[in-house]
Amino acid sequence: MKPFILFTLFCLASAWNSFAQLSLPTSGDNQKAKVTQQIGLVTVTIAYSSPNVISEGRDRTGKIWGELVHYGFIDLGFGSSKAAPWRAGANENTTFEVSHEVMIEGKTLPAGKYGLFIATEKDKPWTIMFSKNSSSWGSYYYSPDEDALRVEIMPQTNEFRQWLTYEFTERKADAATVAMMWEKLKLPIKITVPKTNEYYVKTLRDELRSAMASSENYAAAARFCAENKINLEEALVWADISVSGANIGQKSYATLAAKAQVLTALDKKEEAGKLMKEAVMHPTASATDVHQHGRRLLGAGKKEEALEIFKFNAEKNKTDWVVNVGLTRGYSAVGNYKKALEVAQIALKNAPDDLNKKSLTNMIELLKQGKDVNAK
Repeated sequence: MKPFILFTLFCLASAWNSFAQLSLPTSGDNQKAKVTQQIGLVTVTIAYSSPNVISEGRDRTGKIWGELVHYGFIDLGFGSSKAAPWRAGANENTTFEVSHEVMIEGKTLPAGKYGLFIATEKDKPWTIMFSKNSSSWGSYYYSPDEDALRVEIMPQTNEFRQWLTYEFTERKADAATVAMMWEKLKLPIKITVPKTNEYYVKTLRDELRSAMASSENYAAAARFCAENKINLEEALVWADISVSGANIGQKSYATLAAKAQVLTALDKKEEAGKLMKEAVMHPTASATDVHQHGRRLLGAGKKEEALEIFKFNAEKNKTDWVVNVGLTRGYSAVGNYKKALEVAQIALKNAPDDLNKKSLTNMIELLKQGKDVNAK
């Protein structure tokens, strides 16, 4: 296309865009779209204009890649760029914004808002560029000097997509894959957050300095660190505050158990064990709390100790149906299948729902066969 025509189209598009406050149709009817995904505390947002394979009644299937979307870097005949990639959408820049530092295909991308550009290729990996210039129209002014990151990804065949779409196709606690899909190709981009727990700790630290500071929240923050084996020394401080901090601390099953959990993670098992006994004996410990502690002891191979906890629970919370489930597991663990079968049948009569009834029925069948219900 001749430079003069390109310039005219560019000016018309810019003028059209300047009247956006009038809510006029988007240029070329390439409607704007946005997709946002949380990866833990990290927010990822892609904003783009979405072109159609079919334009003005013309089906452009088979003419998208290498024709409508040029391969590689070319001189578009306008602007300062003599080697421009594709704008990864239509109209204004496609933008890729992350609230925290992430990894893109294993490479670091700092927090920020970037222009997303793609250099497509035939039968070869495509180059994806995250440019510090996120406010231009198209790639007429693209400069490699403004790249914050480049990665190469091989496109894949895909079911037909009439509209260009960005979609998060895979999601995990610390990673996600966003795929650009159009016509019969897709380009999957892997985003990982290796510092996800560090981000949580920083946020927790800030929140605990605010009006959110409370015994319960200090305990919850300590538990998070213990479960993820991170920031344990500070977690112990948080746990202490939750139990006995001035104007905040409160002894309860939850706070004592949280501190015991941190001590366990710090390999201070004897101290943790004593504190956990105090937690179980505390008036705020529910039948379910005590039962779950017994389950954890079974998981740690402490069969006799677990049975004693289940017996204590049955004495303390006689009317709660779960105590007989605990006794079933405890007696079974030490090989007393006769006694385990007896309490399992009592538990079955009092089970509150079909799911628990089914579980207890299966336990009873195992006990009749002389098998431990705790075996995996």
